Amino acid sequence: MKEKLFFTNSRGNKLCGILSNPTSDKSKPVIILCHGFGTSKDGFTHPRLEEILGSRGISTFRFDFFGHGESEGKLEEITTSEAVDDILKAIEYLKNKGYGKIGLVGSSFGGFAGLAAASKTNDLYLLALKSPVSDYMDFISSHQDRQEIEKWKEKGFTDYINADGQKLKINYSFFEDAKKISGYDSARKIKIPVLIVHGDGDEAVPVGQSKKTASLIRNCSLKIIKGADHRYSKPEDFERMLSLISDFIIKNS
Repeated sequence: MKEKLFFTNSRGNKLCGILSNPTSDKSKPVIILCHGFGTSKDGFTHPRLEEILGSRGISTFRFDFFGHGESEGKLEEITTSEAVDDILKAIEYLKNKGYGKIGLVGSSFGGFAGLAAASKTNDLYLLALKSPVSDYMDFISSHQDRQEIEKWKEKGFTDYINADGQKLKINYSFFEDAKKISGYDSARKIKIPVLIVHGDGDEAVPVGQSKKTASLIRNCSLKIIKGADHRYSKPEDFERMLSLISDFIIKNS
């Protein structure tokens, strides 16, 4: 059974998710699927994971972060802390619906938020990360020089082009908030099984970030896909990424 559901974050904003439970058995695992910045629950990766995992009797809950997709809020007001809160509220929502075995998949920005959320809860049994950002200060400085960051501060916002070519705004509060959370510090606190998949041709998030993150997590497997870019635009790279993540979840479920 698949249904569209709404839950609220700590600020009272309604967030939208799609819960797919192929067995209606809440004792079996459910995997929260967290998208990247400027995309949505309906992107390329997560509907496919929903399909693959559903065929193995594993439920999924793919939801839109604050300001994205069908969720309330303005995208330019999103921060990393907000995304972490959204995930923790999604976990709480699923627990209240009777699910006891909850996993998480995070992509890029959703991977960063997933890392931080996993370090703050004992309610996850596994974590899979697709090309996650681990160090947002390094990420931002590699895309914007000091002068551009100063302009961002002066204007109060900067423009961002998402994967679909859309021009989006990001408030300067995103930069200020990103200083508060370290993916590497979060990694050190995680004890559950973790998989990281990253392409060594990633032009957006350096694979070196994932190498460092993997070295800090007690139980982590890092799978590097040779030549794969951030979007896994080659069909064989995309299918390999899906296979690695779904196999990891199935094996640990």
